[in-house]
Amino acid sequence: MKKINIYIYRWTILLVFLASCDDGFDEMNINPVALTSVDPAFLLNTAIVESATGYNNLQYETIIVKQMINPFSGVGAAGQYNQDNRSVTSGNWTRHYRSTIKELTVVISQTQDDPERVNLYHMARIWRAYAFMVLTDSYGDVPYTEAGLGYLEGIVTPVYDTQEAVYNSILSELEAAAAALDASRSETSRDILYGGDITKWKQLGNSLLLRAAMRLSKVNPGSAADYVARAVAGGLMQSNEDNAVLRHSANFPNPIGNQLNGGQSGFFYLAEDFVDYLQENNDPRLASIAVRYVGAQSGVDHNETTADRSPEVQIGMPLGYDNTTVSEAVTADNLSSLYDYSQLDRTRMGGAQAPTFFVTYAQTQLLLAEAAARNWTQGNAANLYNSGIRAHMEQLADYGANTAIAESEVNAYLQAHPFVEGEALEQINTQYWVASFLNGPEAWANFRRSGYPELTPNPFPGSDLQTEEFIRRLTYPDAELNVNDDHVQQAIGRQGPDILDTRVWWDVE
Repeated sequence: MKKINIYIYRWTILLVFLASCDDGFDEMNINPVALTSVDPAFLLNTAIVESATGYNNLQYETIIVKQMINPFSGVGAAGQYNQDNRSVTSGNWTRHYRSTIKELTVVISQTQDDPERVNLYHMARIWRAYAFMVLTDSYGDVPYTEAGLGYLEGIVTPVYDTQEAVYNSILSELEAAAAALDASRSETSRDILYGGDITKWKQLGNSLLLRAAMRLSKVNPGSAADYVARAVAGGLMQSNEDNAVLRHSANFPNPIGNQLNGGQSGFFYLAEDFVDYLQENNDPRLASIAVRYVGAQSGVDHNETTADRSPEVQIGMPLGYDNTTVSEAVTADNLSSLYDYSQLDRTRMGGAQAPTFFVTYAQTQLLLAEAAARNWTQGNAANLYNSGIRAHMEQLADYGANTAIAESEVNAYLQAHPFVEGEALEQINTQYWVASFLNGPEAWANFRRSGYPELTPNPFPGSDLQTEEFIRRLTYPDAELNVNDDHVQQAIGRQGPDILDTRVWWDVE
């Protein structure tokens, strides 16, 4: 009995000791400088920064619409060859789902019931609509209602919503969020686009609503006209001061500028169609965009000693060649090598700290001009058309003083290129193509929707295209096929084969 009591005593002492050792143990395992929570305003800013387009933009969208071209093969083989390179087509998907949508879903979940963050909640809804427009315009049917819920609800294989359903929701979300923003509320949120200016966020929401409405111009013109009217009534962007523009810095550089100023700086060139259009129309924007390193034999020769920014010397590279066969075009153009073709000026618009424009006053005015030409809204289509061109030319000053266009040049261009009512849709949407330069997803989406500008197809032999002359969508990532195949196959069954030829819902002839 005595032994038993001794054992009990010893175990009691041990348990007390272990319990005392546990005191503060949890605290010892917490990093005192690590974040345990993040202000949702910071998450919104992260989502906006991550929305800036980069490699995917250069390898598919800007090539499809014949503004840029990379003739080199290898891992970068993509739009220049009409090739389905899924390591590149996944770019928009990966960037937006892994960061933009994930961050915005958290912002919305944390603010939707918080009366102190009402405006932040609606700002996040607007930007979420922007991101989903890029996603669904790129791929068609995409995860939407269950997207971004992996962390919050454990949904790691989300269902795919039809593009029609996604657009119906985007239109409703933009209208409701823009209307619900309240400029009279004092909130401390300072977003990276407008610094908390709620009036500008309202204008952004309604300008995006106009953009989304115009996507329906062929597939559902009645709904398009209805939402155009709602967007106009809500209040659109009024000047370039309202542009949704991201100011890059060394801390978060421009992804396009990073690519163009990195080890592949000699890979990317301005496309022949784009340079020819600007040149033939004496467009002053060419002087702001282009540089040609005259006589360059290699990328080493791309320096200021050979740089010429004069519009008359610019020569765009034709599509249809790789870096070997392009020698035929080089000879025909009387150039020293492929490196002698014109490029986007990496010291100005292609700089690592050049701004990214997501939604602009110029684009908004041109869409409004089309809506007026279709009698979907009041306003003079010619005046709106001129206003859109002027706004984009003036917007170029945002890249720096050496890209600014003089007012006299703007006036001379408008006088030499008057609006012609019978050519309204072609004129407006060709100008939209120019005004959306470097915003590849938007330029490509509007090209598919409108059919303008009238471009000749990329003639590269051995194309992966089967039935179409241009790439109509990007293919789903291999990772989705591996982990979420059931839902991917449901989407394919609805919209058509998972190939570059399949048209998205609003892309009808």
